[in-house]
Amino acid sequence: MEGFRRKRLFFHEKRHSVWAKILFTVAISSCIILLTCHGLNRLMADSKEEEKRSLEEALQREIVQCYVLEGHYPDSLSYLEEQYGFSYDKEQFFVDYQLLGANIMPDVTVIERKN
Repeated sequence: MEGFRRKRLFFHEKRHSVWAKILFTVAISSCIILLTCHGLNRLMADSKEEEKRSLEEALQREIVQCYVLEGHYPDSLSYLEEQYGFSYDKEQFFVDYQLLGANIMPDVTVIERKN
């Protein structure tokens, strides 16, 4: 009788143990999914920031190239697009181009548009 009782108690404890393992597995899986989603969001944000920085650098290179070749800074952003083939994603970025003078480097601001 004593052996039967011990087996019964052991089986009962094991049943609770199975539910604890399931709960633990679900909790760990949820944490992994949340951390993965957070990491992907951060990666996308970093990618957008890098794309913005790349656009700013390319724009500065085109402006300087125009100045070197023609002796003056471009009058507008559209001049760079037409004469030098400069292009960018206008749906993703807004570029503010302010010409300050013939021999003064233009003020250029790149702003990311929110989708």
